[in-house]
Amino acid sequence: MGNPQGIQFGSIDEFLDQLPEEEIEIVLFLRKIILECMPDLKEKLAYNVPFYYRHSRICYIWPASVPWGKVTTGVAIGFCKGDNFLDETFATAKFASKLIFTSTKEIDVESLKQQIYEAVLIDDKIVKARRRRIQ
Repeated sequence: MGNPQGIQFGSIDEFLDQLPEEEIEIVLFLRKIILECMPDLKEKLAYNVPFYYRHSRICYIWPASVPWGKVTTGVAIGFCKGDNFLDETFATAKFASKLIFTSTKEIDVESLKQQIYEAVLIDDKIVKARRRRIQ
């Protein structure tokens, strides 16, 4: 079976090189915030976009130029366990939530950092619960 997306990025750098100018600034800004909040993260491509992991998937950055993600404009930062958030700012689905930005000026850095820290806490709780079940 072939790649239904028609493209496969080999690395984060290759992904970044393919972004249009209006998205690259937002992607790099969001990436910088994520890296500051989670210095112990793992960054990997999944679905041809960067996902950020600790014990499990925490968040991702999805630009509109990667069309199979249903982001039609700008760049989304999505949280994989966003349905557990107390904050109702997000467009939510069963297991994910996202915010979409069309400019770095729209990003409330402090609020976004709080949401990332909350996602890290949720990730920690999930791994602790799994460990308790195993014991």
